[in-house]
Amino acid sequence: MEDNLVSVEEVRGAQESLKNGISLHENKSFKEAIEEFKKSAMIHASDSRHVEELGTKLKSGSYKLQQESIAYMGCAAVHLNELIQSLKPGQSQEVPVDESLTSAFKDWQ
Repeated sequence: MEDNLVSVEEVRGAQESLKNGISLHENKSFKEAIEEFKKSAMIHASDSRHVEELGTKLKSGSYKLQQESIAYMGCAAVHLNELIQSLKPGQSQEVPVDESLTSAFKDWQ
């Protein structure tokens, strides 16, 4: 169980990919944003099929690319929040979590 702990580097990587994806999404680069969100959600994923299953569900619907990007953004944001919550006490101080993300996550508690 101990060898499966989330590292500070993994949280930083997931946060960076999420932030990059949000920036790309805001610039309407939806395909690139989706790739960043997927990358974020796959860092220390407890189930590596989760992102693939989401993609399958989205493809079976008639969603616009922007809507797909929003779905992946939500997936990546939830995943990052879980990673942050699973850090050992004291480690969270080593990860400067973006303020906008922190305020959003507080509402989820």
